[in-house]
Amino acid sequence: MFEQAFKNIDDVLWKDAGCTSELDYTEQTSWLLFLKYLDALETDRATAAALNGKTYTHILDKPYRWASWAAPKGKDGRIDHNTALTGDDLIAFVNGKLFPYLHGFKQKAAGPNTIEYKIGEIFGEIKNRIQSGYNLREIIDHIDELRFASQSEKHELSHLYEAKIKNMGNAGRNGGEYYTPRPLIRAIVAVTAPKLGETICDPAVGSAGFLCEAFEYLRAENPKRTTAQDRALQERTFYGKEKKSLAYVIAIMNMILHGIEAPNILHVNTLAENLADVQEKDRFDIILANPPFGGKERKEVQQNFPIRTGETAFLFLQHFIKVIKAGGRAGIVIKNTFLSNTDNASVSLRGKLLTECNLHTVLDCPGGTFQGAGVKTVVLFFEKGTKTRKVWFYQLDPGRNMGKTNPLNDADLAEFVKLQKTFADSPKSWSVDAKAINSTTFDLSVKNPNSGEEIAHRSPQEIMDEIAALDAESAQVLGKIRGLLKGNTNDD
Repeated sequence: MFEQAFKNIDDVLWKDAGCTSELDYTEQTSWLLFLKYLDALETDRATAAALNGKTYTHILDKPYRWASWAAPKGKDGRIDHNTALTGDDLIAFVNGKLFPYLHGFKQKAAGPNTIEYKIGEIFGEIKNRIQSGYNLREIIDHIDELRFASQSEKHELSHLYEAKIKNMGNAGRNGGEYYTPRPLIRAIVAVTAPKLGETICDPAVGSAGFLCEAFEYLRAENPKRTTAQDRALQERTFYGKEKKSLAYVIAIMNMILHGIEAPNILHVNTLAENLADVQEKDRFDIILANPPFGGKERKEVQQNFPIRTGETAFLFLQHFIKVIKAGGRAGIVIKNTFLSNTDNASVSLRGKLLTECNLHTVLDCPGGTFQGAGVKTVVLFFEKGTKTRKVWFYQLDPGRNMGKTNPLNDADLAEFVKLQKTFADSPKSWSVDAKAINSTTFDLSVKNPNSGEEIAHRSPQEIMDEIAALDAESAQVLGKIRGLLKGNTNDD
């Protein structure tokens, strides 16, 4: 039912003149899903209050609740289309009344980590792109079919929403920066092994894939949680920061569908923070992130960092090192050229990482891990507070060409997760003593010593010469055979 509803919504959005790509489809589905979720949340809270003999105060005034403007029900429990808004009336209400009303919550909220603040942020940053009120009515009818009642329903909805994020990431228009392959995220989470009571942050949160998977990991690893522990998971465990409006909205919606009611996601530019101002209260136990790379930051942003560089990912890495607590740990995706770049910033940053942190693991990912990305990546795993003594490398090789039809899967990473626990040597893994790393360049581009001799690739000219020689030899052999056959014929 859920999958068909999502397909029906996309079909309607495809017909609408205001929506032209997967990015638009995901954005518009997100704000409608959010309001449907909010209605379900308020209904549950009102029911719980009534059972306890209490009165529930709704977040939204009655005219702006889903059940009032979007899906007013008749006695049969179905949408009453005689009273439900549609056409131009619906568009006028959404654009002229609903969005301004919801945006106003940002000023009313008690703080940025409240659901009221999230409401204000979301509806201040995005707009309704659906131009036809009849299309919007049809989409609302499909959204209203979705249910958030059970955990299994939420799980299915979250799975489908992840699929939409993936499609958006493959659609271009910089959407790919939002999507990190979930098998890779799960492996990173497994290696960092979060524990109940620890704080986890992604300062480049994107679609919040790292935080969602960390939430699932903690729930799976701790099935017998107390009420206090569940409250801590909801309110004081997961944190994120995101600069871009669409990614911010998607992150909030993604976490909500995974079971976090009021995500601690801030709509800010992480790199605008001066590292000199970071205090202990600003630090976290675990950092999980895939920061955007290839970007160029302005001079005033670079001023916030001791190692100044225009490369966005290198600035983020400095931020990560700074905001990890002593003894805290990190799993960071970064392009593989970081291991060997000779520019001053790269060298200084590698030196900082090796001397201030224990860089214990480097996962080398194959090309095609990130669909549509033209760069190879590595994952850096490190702990803060002690210098690096030994680095364990693992060269991921799924044994096939990676791509849209052959994406990364959990089985591809199973050996890595297993071997990493003991830093075991294998045909794909090896260790390097920190003393063997050049103290001037801090070059980390170490080749696998277990892969055998490197294949020497010949030049095209050498290959052509060999083909010509083989052709000549073949012609000579064929000539001899023809001669023999001719001789036999003459004997007859």
